[in-house]
Amino acid sequence: MWGGAAEPADSYYQVRPECTDVPETRFRIKPGKTLSVRKWQAVFVQEGSLDIGKTLRRIRRGGIHPSIRGEVWEFLLGCYDPMSTFEEREQIRQRRRLQYASWKEECKQMFPVIGSGRFITAPVISENGQPNYDPLVLQEINLGTNSNGSDFFKELTSRGPLDKKVSQWLLTLHQIGLDVNRTDRALVFYEKKENLSKLWDILSIYAWIDNDVGYCQGMSDLCSPMIILLEDEADAFWCFERLMRRLRGNFRSTGRSVGVEAQLTHLSSITQIVDPKLHQHLDKLGGGDYLFAIRMLMVQFRREFSFCDSLYLWEMMWALEYDPDLFYVYEAHQCGSEKTEGLKGKPKSIKQCGKYERQNMRNGGKSALGPLPISVFLVASVLKDKSYKLMTEARGLDDVVKILNDMTGNLDAKKTCSGAIKIHKRYLRKAKK
Repeated sequence: MWGGAAEPADSYYQVRPECTDVPETRFRIKPGKTLSVRKWQAVFVQEGSLDIGKTLRRIRRGGIHPSIRGEVWEFLLGCYDPMSTFEEREQIRQRRRLQYASWKEECKQMFPVIGSGRFITAPVISENGQPNYDPLVLQEINLGTNSNGSDFFKELTSRGPLDKKVSQWLLTLHQIGLDVNRTDRALVFYEKKENLSKLWDILSIYAWIDNDVGYCQGMSDLCSPMIILLEDEADAFWCFERLMRRLRGNFRSTGRSVGVEAQLTHLSSITQIVDPKLHQHLDKLGGGDYLFAIRMLMVQFRREFSFCDSLYLWEMMWALEYDPDLFYVYEAHQCGSEKTEGLKGKPKSIKQCGKYERQNMRNGGKSALGPLPISVFLVASVLKDKSYKLMTEARGLDDVVKILNDMTGNLDAKKTCSGAIKIHKRYLRKAKK
């Protein structure tokens, strides 16, 4: 009911009672502001297309109700065209589920723990491709047969020298398992081993199909919400895959640098414009490269906000930078390709775009590599908000890191987004001069 009392959202993402140091959630389900089930159903016309512009505005006002978050995210991340029909989306969904099942079976043939409801945390082969007969390894790959895991190694060695891609993938699987074991473990959801296994399966399969980036630490933080929000494993995979289309450049390593460093360079330029005194102070402390902000960009503020608040922040970010061409751009390229100019759908209306995207369209706010992601301006907004504290209390880089770490759970997602939009507008204005 409009104007009713705000409802806490923590009950949708229950925390284990022994985890007492979890940040308190600020997000509240607000009647009349939060995108509700009723409001979501009302934006669809009879055939299935939806008014995405109205949906974006609602999300910016009050986020998405947890019960429909997963299906709304599928649109925000470009899994579906908002102008598509129910029938068209169902066809796409079934095609993707079959594709995922095919990849999963391919991976299972190479490593039978995939899809078994289990996962591994110990390396199954050495760097030179030799089997690791450590008892822990044998225990983890034992699928209930009398072989104690040794049959897998017999079959593996019978094939001759391992293909380089297969070898690299097998070496990655235990690292994924170690990260899965550490991801969102305060949540009751991950007390069930089958949910941990589902997260491991998705990340392992993604590592196999993404020939360029594979798996990197931090991806488990990005994938975890998809597992929780979308019941079908294949649907969760495709949501994660679409998110990685946006972010995979951050994880790409050339040997000399990591892709996210380009965004740190832009962050430096933005801070010089909006808060030159803070930039000078950080530079004097040896932080002019802004490496202290790398975590915020890599895992999209998962560590700076509570679990629920980070989801609220993400959906506001995606609503602000929403581009209705996303679906066509992603569909035009094979899985794992980056967002590039490609096949377009119908000419887009500026009303279908998020507020951040509209600002870029009107002002031509793009670098040589394309528009800057809103996350860079979110970091600038956080730094601006903490400017006084950083200026008066930071006497070294350790102090900068401590101040930023101490803000965990104390940030307001909506205020941070509003600050990012203001800084973006100011940056575009000054950059044009």
